[in-house]
Amino acid sequence: MPIQLLVNIFIAVLWMFLQNDWSISAFTLGYILGLLLIFLMRRFFNAPFYLKRVGALVSLLILFVRELISSSILITKQIMSPKLTIKPGIFTMETSLETDFEITLLALLLMLTPGSVVVELSEDGKTFYMHAMDIPDSSDMVLRSKDQFEKAIKGVTRDV
Repeated sequence: MPIQLLVNIFIAVLWMFLQNDWSISAFTLGYILGLLLIFLMRRFFNAPFYLKRVGALVSLLILFVRELISSSILITKQIMSPKLTIKPGIFTMETSLETDFEITLLALLLMLTPGSVVVELSEDGKTFYMHAMDIPDSSDMVLRSKDQFEKAIKGVTRDV
């Protein structure tokens, strides 16, 4: 992926040089032409077309924002209720991610959503010990979002 991006930027700068126009519009046109050239010659690269991974990164970001908003609404409902009936607790969660980067990214995404905190990671890196603000509601939301996060993280970090 990095070589494709560098080649694309090189083509855009070369286009600006050949046009003798050092503006953003000339760079954008060169970048689009570079995308087209790289797409047509993608079989000569060892990795898949790099915009596929950029799209996966954007979808991971959108998924995180959606989960952040929905968990914030749930936590706000729990806090604003007249009678506080939360049941905090710790639960375990298994992951299918393999690399340290993927596991760390999942832990950070889960901790940034309100209502849950990763307390510890097992020795093999496959089990998260998590604290939830309300075990029935928050833990179910975390387990649902974990599957979506894992799929999105695999789309960003692995060549599919």
